[in-house]
Amino acid sequence: MREKMQEKERKIMEYIVMCIGEFASQTKITQKEAYLYLRDFGGIAFLKECYEAEHTLGLDNTIEDVKEVCKNNGGKIE
Repeated sequence: MREKMQEKERKIMEYIVMCIGEFASQTKITQKEAYLYLRDFGGIAFLKECYEAEHTLGLDNTIEDVKEVCKNNGGKIE
């Protein structure tokens, strides 16, 4: 059971890392800046909490969702 949870957590973390990279690419900022922005404006928490639904979407749709979450939490990157 524990191995299964660890595997799921690893998949979630890999997905979040992929999303950070794609967010950085789409917004033309560094991956470090993307991570800090997503952390500060709720994007990372959103990806973790909504992994089950979001990972079934295309990456572009997920990035749009993350942008909207961050915007709603005071973020300014479009």
